[in-house]
Amino acid sequence: MTQPELLQLIFDSHRRLLGRELAPSNFSPAQAATWLQHEAPFCVLAHEASADPRFIFANDTALRCFEYQASELIGLPSRLSAEAPNREERQQLLDAVSKQGYASGYRGLRIAKSGRRFWIKDVTVWNLLDAAGVCHGQAAVYAAWEDA
Repeated sequence: MTQPELLQLIFDSHRRLLGRELAPSNFSPAQAATWLQHEAPFCVLAHEASADPRFIFANDTALRCFEYQASELIGLPSRLSAEAPNREERQQLLDAVSKQGYASGYRGLRIAKSGRRFWIKDVTVWNLLDAAGVCHGQAAVYAAWEDA
């Protein structure tokens, strides 16, 4: 999947499942993609749908939050974004999203590249469903985080 196709899937599945836009509705697809990647004031991450999913997208805000360059985070197993004791809680959230399509209000402890631990708050996670209902992974959005 190309980057433009992935971004369109993120936008479309968010709108389909949550009933609202992820980017300003007056933007063209290209403007929305650029805004989400470089200017959005919230974090957006996505991972693919394998048994051990790997990150396939992180916007600039998420990259700063996790202290990674895109080349380091893309391809990293997403389970490594949480410390081992917190992975079970994270997996329970992902399982709930798989069954229901999305979940909102999640709060979880994460770990940055430097080892800094931080809380992500009021997280919404949703399935990356295409128009045919095929799930290509999951995405998450959150605007609030703080050091633990």
